[in-house]
Amino acid sequence: MTPLRVLCFRHVPFEGLGLIEPALRARDIEVEYADLYQAGAPMPDVAAYDALIFLGGPMSVNDELPFLGREMEFIRAAVARRQPILGICLGAQLIARALGAMVRRNAAKEIGWYGLRFTEAAGSDRLFQGLSEETVFHWHGETFDLPPGAELLALSGLCRNQAFRMGEGVYALQFHLEVTPEMIVDWCAQDENGGDVREMEAGIDPYFNAPRLAALSAEVFGRWGEMLRSWV
Repeated sequence: MTPLRVLCFRHVPFEGLGLIEPALRARDIEVEYADLYQAGAPMPDVAAYDALIFLGGPMSVNDELPFLGREMEFIRAAVARRQPILGICLGAQLIARALGAMVRRNAAKEIGWYGLRFTEAAGSDRLFQGLSEETVFHWHGETFDLPPGAELLALSGLCRNQAFRMGEGVYALQFHLEVTPEMIVDWCAQDENGGDVREMEAGIDPYFNAPRLAALSAEVFGRWGEMLRSWV
């Protein structure tokens, strides 16, 4: 089986692929990283990859950061050439804004383990079919509107727009299926997240629903990896 190549955009050192990486490597999908937030980082040839992943980060997509503007340019170009894209949290917001939707403050911060409900449209979606309600991990204070033509796939009580698909190959997920308990502990200890942590009424149990989240992550991201081979 010929390995596929995926380019993953990180925005801070501590938000990596987590459980996404083993799901892809099990399907002979190689991952390389682009860290454009670092000064002097080289510009990647994004068209040379089979798919793109945009991860999370503590900054806002509305911040005037040059590397976020460049990533949104990459997203628009990838959509034009029908290159598969997966966005997580900030990455989902980047996709939404790049495709013409507004990203704004959510009515409440959603940080910790919260319920998620999949829509009727998700029932026929290649990533989420067979899923109805789950408890997953969240860490965000902003939300996105749906870009024109997007299909809503998931929602929660605190934040309606939790996941969408554009066409066949562009997926945006506001929630975090990729986290391990170790990642959650690390995020809570990061200075960049200190404001959010201090606002919490209670601490986060990193193991609360970790076994189910790991199984769900393996299923969803495994499906995404299998889909890549049908797209390229």
